[in-house]
Amino acid sequence: MAAPKTRDRILEAALRLFNDEGLPAVSTHRVAAELGISPGNLHYHFKTKRLIVAWLFRRYEDRLEPCLAAAASATALDDLWLSLHLTFEAISEYRFIGRDMDHLLNESPELEARAQALTARQLLAAQSLCAGLAHAGVIDASDEDVEMLALQIVFATTCWFSFTRLMPGRRPASHGDAALAAYYTLTLLSPFVVGESRDYLNFLRAKYLK
Repeated sequence: MAAPKTRDRILEAALRLFNDEGLPAVSTHRVAAELGISPGNLHYHFKTKRLIVAWLFRRYEDRLEPCLAAAASATALDDLWLSLHLTFEAISEYRFIGRDMDHLLNESPELEARAQALTARQLLAAQSLCAGLAHAGVIDASDEDVEMLALQIVFATTCWFSFTRLMPGRRPASHGDAALAAYYTLTLLSPFVVGESRDYLNFLRAKYLK
């Protein structure tokens, strides 16, 4: 297997450092030192930190697209849970983006329109998801309920990993947290779930709230 290209190694190292130490705290010199290369070598591939962030944001958009597609086609609670789980894994992998969004947009204002467009796609996917569940008889929800639930789902997925930093006795964020985060987000629909679908919700409650 061929060794990763220097450009990819830079992006992977930057992602790891941004996630672990925070976007404001990490410079291009820090990334170069992490890789054991010269700052000049790094700047040959990425002239500025903003370019590294832009590339990582593009990868984040690509990472989320299959999750949004899965959400839009969900017709059962287990479909929704899987879609949420995949979404939280993607957000965890690029968690610096949501956690450091204010700093990111202040330093890279050219990304604001893309961030807003991504949020719009998330809202549309969530609305399609909730409408599909209502049409399938999984939830008893009006059009107004569907719009409200979609907003709550996107809010929860966007803010979850920032919120966990404030929780007493928290554990470091990991992919293992994605399942629990998906469950908590799924419970937003609990007041609207009807029929046999409540059995699946009760199954998840027993599994994650032991």
